[in-house]
Amino acid sequence: MSQTFYRKGFLALAVATAMGVSSFVQADIKIGVAGPMTGPSASFGEQYMKGAQQAADDINAAGGVNGEKIVLVKGDDACEPKQAVAVANRLSDQDKVAGVVGHFCSSSTIPASEVYNEAGIIAITPGSTNPAVTERGLDAMFRMCGRDDQQGIVAADYIIDVLKGKKVVVLNDKDTYGKGLADATSAQLKKRGVTPVFEEGLTRGEKDFNAVVTKIRQNGADVVFFGGLHPEAGPLVRQMRESGLKDVHFVSDDGIVTDEMVKTAGGPQFVDGVYMTFGADPRLVLDSKQVVENFRKTGYEPEGYTLYAYASVQTLAAAFNGAKSNKGEDAAKWLKANPVQTVMGKKEWDSKGDLKVSDYVVYQWDKDGKYHQLEKQK
Repeated sequence: MSQTFYRKGFLALAVATAMGVSSFVQADIKIGVAGPMTGPSASFGEQYMKGAQQAADDINAAGGVNGEKIVLVKGDDACEPKQAVAVANRLSDQDKVAGVVGHFCSSSTIPASEVYNEAGIIAITPGSTNPAVTERGLDAMFRMCGRDDQQGIVAADYIIDVLKGKKVVVLNDKDTYGKGLADATSAQLKKRGVTPVFEEGLTRGEKDFNAVVTKIRQNGADVVFFGGLHPEAGPLVRQMRESGLKDVHFVSDDGIVTDEMVKTAGGPQFVDGVYMTFGADPRLVLDSKQVVENFRKTGYEPEGYTLYAYASVQTLAAAFNGAKSNKGEDAAKWLKANPVQTVMGKKEWDSKGDLKVSDYVVYQWDKDGKYHQLEKQK
C-alpha cells in the first residue's frame, strides 16, 4: 500500500468520524422479528419473516426510517417462554434493536415484553391475543391483532346464532393463548344461556385424542370448540371424523390460520367444513392489493399473519418517523396519539396498546383445503 493512499484513506476516515458517520459501515435501525422459527408452529414464524422482510425492503426503498435503513434480526423462541426470554435479552443487549415485531404465542410474548419494557424497546405483536399482553401497564407494548375476550365473543355467538349449538364441548391446549381463548368463549356461551357439556384441557404435543373423542360422542355434542394451535387441532378433528362424528361442527381460532392445518389433519377431507375465527382477511383490503400481488408474483401466498407482520413493521417505521426519534419511548408516545395507514388499512391504538377497533370474523375451510371468510351475520 502506498503512503499517499494510506494518508488519504486515514484522512477520509477521520473526516467521516468527525461528522459522526462511517465510510465503511452505513447507519441502520435494527428491528427484531421474534416468534417460532422452528418447532411445530414454525409456519407462523415463516409468515412473520416473509411479511416483515417485504415491509422492510419496501420501506427502505422509499427512504427508510429517519434516513436509516431497516435491518431485521431474527429471534427464534419456538413458542417456549424460557427461550422467548433468552431471545428478548439477546435482541436487547447484544443486537441493540430499536423495536420488535413479536412474539407469536402469548405465553412467549408476556415474559419477553417485560425485557423489552425494561430496555425501553417498543414492541408490537402481530398475533398474541391474550388480554394480559396489554393489561400490565407496559408503556411500549402494542398489538396488531385483537384480544381473546373479543375473539371469544365472536366464536360463541356464531356457535349459538348460526350453528344452533346446544351441546357444546370446549377444549383447550392448556397454553396461555389456547386456554385464555377457550375460557373467553365459554364465558360468552354461558352468558348467552348455553353451558358447555364439558370443558377439558389437552396437552401440547399429544396426538392420541381417542379418550376425549369418546367423551364427545357420549355427551352427544353438536359443536366442539378448540382453543389452541394446528399441531393439536389437526389430529383432533381427524380422529373425530374417523370415529364417525362427521356431523359435529368443529370450531377453532386464529391458531389454525395456516396451510399446515391441512397437513396435521391428514388431508383436506378432514378440514372440510371446519370453522375458525380470525381478523377480517387483510388480503381483501384495498390497501393491500399491490403488496399481495407482489407476494403472489414470487409464488408465495401471504396467508395468515404475513400481512399482520408487514403492517407491524410499517407501524414501527411510522412511529419512529413520526416521533423523529428511534427511541422506543418516543415512538410509543407518538403511536398512542396518531393513526397509521397500513397495508391492513388505517389502525389506531388506545392507551394500553390495543387496537381501537377489532374486526374478528368467521372463516370456513373447504374440501380443497383452503379457508374463506364468511359473510358477517346480522
